Amino acid sequence: MSSPRYKRILLKLSGEVLMGNQQFGIDPDFVAELAREVRDARDTGLEICLVIGGGNIFRGMAGAARGMDRAQADYMGMLATVMNALAMQNALEQLGVHTRVQSAVQMDTVCEPVIRRRAERHLEKGRVVIFAAGVGSPYFTTDSGAALRAAEMKCDVLLKGTSVDGVYDADPKANSQAKRYETVDYDTVLAENLKVMDASAVALCRDNNIPIVVFSIREKGNLARVLAGGGVKTIVQKGA
Repeated sequence: MSSPRYKRILLKLSGEVLMGNQQFGIDPDFVAELAREVRDARDTGLEICLVIGGGNIFRGMAGAARGMDRAQADYMGMLATVMNALAMQNALEQLGVHTRVQSAVQMDTVCEPVIRRRAERHLEKGRVVIFAAGVGSPYFTTDSGAALRAAEMKCDVLLKGTSVDGVYDADPKANSQAKRYETVDYDTVLAENLKVMDASAVALCRDNNIPIVVFSIREKGNLARVLAGGGVKTIVQKGA
């Protein structure tokens, strides 16, 4: 891997990615593969924060759409992100990568609470810090949680690893003519409602000048290529 251009990054993974080729839950083999990519990135000297969604287990908005109380459903989704964080922690530590999970919903017997200064110390010691449970409040997505932690930890970039290889002007799965952006500015994403992250997350990154890099994490080795400045991706940043 070429020397990365960043010192500290936040990697946001969608929960669905942890399913691998399954329909639900966590695929240990695919999680192990992701962990190897994170380890290789860490070994270049990067300080790495991770945020993982919970959609492979439970998605709060989907529960609310089926009649559940929205706040209750969102709390269930937060617990799903903690499960995913623990699965990733296990996979990383099996590779010898020291890891800490910090949860915005306090659960002291399972993981640490979110404490910024402690997280900074972990990063300085070469540990990967996994932030779980979003922002700790309902009505906010894990995208907002990722943007918040990226700003709080003064990360150089927010990398969003998904099943899609960038940002398109339409849904590429539904429209074969959809075009992928190489770069796009925050205001265009917000004005045209491009499906990158939710609006509050994009606005938070814009206000703190944190670039968002959207790429496919399912493509093996793509994280390394993106960190080296290559790979297929879309960069969301301030306009020229």
